[in-house]
Amino acid sequence: MPRRTHESGKHAPNKEATLGTNVTQPSADPAGKRQALKAALAGGPLVVAPGVFDLISARLADAQDPAALYMTGYGTVASHLGVPDAGLATYTDMVGRVRQLAQHTRAPLIADGDTGYGGLLNVQHTVRGYEQAGAAAIQLEDQEFPKKCGHTPGRRVVAAEEMVKKIRVAVDSRDDPDFLIIARTDARTTHGLEEALRRIALYGEAGADMLFLEAPESEREMERIGGEADKPLVANMVEGGRTPVLSAERLRAFGYRMAIYPATGFLAAAAMLERVYADLVATGSSAGLDHQLYSFDAFSRLMGFEEVWAFDRRHADEPDNVAAAGSERTKDQED
Repeated sequence: MPRRTHESGKHAPNKEATLGTNVTQPSADPAGKRQALKAALAGGPLVVAPGVFDLISARLADAQDPAALYMTGYGTVASHLGVPDAGLATYTDMVGRVRQLAQHTRAPLIADGDTGYGGLLNVQHTVRGYEQAGAAAIQLEDQEFPKKCGHTPGRRVVAAEEMVKKIRVAVDSRDDPDFLIIARTDARTTHGLEEALRRIALYGEAGADMLFLEAPESEREMERIGGEADKPLVANMVEGGRTPVLSAERLRAFGYRMAIYPATGFLAAAAMLERVYADLVATGSSAGLDHQLYSFDAFSRLMGFEEVWAFDRRHADEPDNVAAAGSERTKDQED
């Protein structure tokens, strides 16, 4: 399943796709998506994965033809449950979102699997469920349960040896070797950079395909992480978080292979919704908001209404035409 790549990790927007007039069919080939993600990670530009949190954000991001999408735990929990990303979502809550997002998009989906939702048996169940749901990769972290968002205070981590066991179980539990296991450590904030580096080294030895050291606090730290890690690295770019938001070129130079942008989409959506709703309530009308709104026709096409219209032309409209024609023939015979 080839994907279009953009030089130097830069995004070249597809204007027609943005307008909702060039939306192609989702892919029902999870194996092909996983192979495409592995190929993208093998070399070339930084893999930029926009964060998606519902089917609207997923379709909009997917229309831009990214190399991957990232199902953000924070955004998914917020949009689905309306609560903080603090360990309140269950495996059942999340695996259903994975399935929906994977089925309605063409790009490979990287899905946040939190701590695996429990012990080793839970990790096995989570990995198998996410893989069967169509994800291309799962991210597992070494926080204690209940976990918290990686850029908020109060996070605590389990013993490194416990996480090593989880990684080994995750690797053994997958059916498709192209289904990637991403191991994340949250040790930097409470235990320092040295401990976090020690942990990702152990997680790589345990079989993780990619390593994710959460919340480094400077470019110097990020450069060091890139220089010491021996597996492909994930950079977490959270606007307003603990880590500097760097360019794709800078991240690639430091040795990162993928950058995820979990909060960009829901922060942008929240800002625009707040502005529009405030105007609507203050004025009592949506008149004058057209320039701030997505085109209704383009949105209908984005969500797949063209398929509905085509179906109606082929099937739903046909019986009426046949019935009408039959009625006319009966009338002629009676006359």
